[in-house]
Amino acid sequence: MRHVTLPSGRRVPALGLGTWHMGEDSRQRTAEVAALRAGLDLGLSLIDTAEMYGEGGAEEVVGDAIQGRRDDVYLVSKVYPHNASLIGTVAACERSLKRLKTDHLDLYLLHWRGSYALADTVAAFERLEKEGKIGGWGVSNFDINDMAELRRVVSASPCLTNQVLYHLGSRGIDWDLLPQTAAAGGTLMAYSPLGQGDILDNPALTKVAAKHAVTPAAVALAWVLRHDHIIAIPKASTLAHVQANASAQDLVLDDADFAALNSAFPPPKKAVPLGMN
Repeated sequence: MRHVTLPSGRRVPALGLGTWHMGEDSRQRTAEVAALRAGLDLGLSLIDTAEMYGEGGAEEVVGDAIQGRRDDVYLVSKVYPHNASLIGTVAACERSLKRLKTDHLDLYLLHWRGSYALADTVAAFERLEKEGKIGGWGVSNFDINDMAELRRVVSASPCLTNQVLYHLGSRGIDWDLLPQTAAAGGTLMAYSPLGQGDILDNPALTKVAAKHAVTPAAVALAWVLRHDHIIAIPKASTLAHVQANASAQDLVLDDADFAALNSAFPPPKKAVPLGMN
């Protein structure tokens, strides 16, 4: 099992479970809960969700999945920007906790930049920390300039991660955000590391997968996980997908693999705007 060490010193799994688009169809709820529980059984004990996903529906699915296993889970959720005021952040967190059927989050993120001052959101995060309702805080969809502004906000606790879009087909952060984060001792959390499936039919990717007798998804995840400061959170709502994704933890890509993937999915040659889904 590969792990990433957060700025707080906490070690968490490098490969976790995403929940975007879960909780949107009640007919899928049983399968979604089962998939998350299967992931926990495989050691993928970091679960990422948000109040935005299914307008709370994904948090309810996660709440069902972690019943009786809360101590085994590193639980992450996110606050909507329009809720991220000093008072609104606290209220949003309390609603999330109720849906998740727990008394605390391990990590709480600002989902993206909004109209409220970062200082107010961070102050709310620190209040939640003092009350024991969150273990730490971070951000999502923050580019270089956003992170520079965040560093100017006085806080007693560090930003633990920045969750951003990152996969073979969206490599903009390779130019600046990724190396600067690594140099500063920070961590990144890659959402949609499979490109929502759009990249998985690429011939180069399928060839590397065949070479290692794994799925293209496993190769794509192993590529993201080549960095020791990146956490990947693919969504997998079926048992088969969870098992395939879990195999990425043991997959070691060689120089020929990286060369083939870089040729098919070239890195950026200049700074580009931060990608978002």
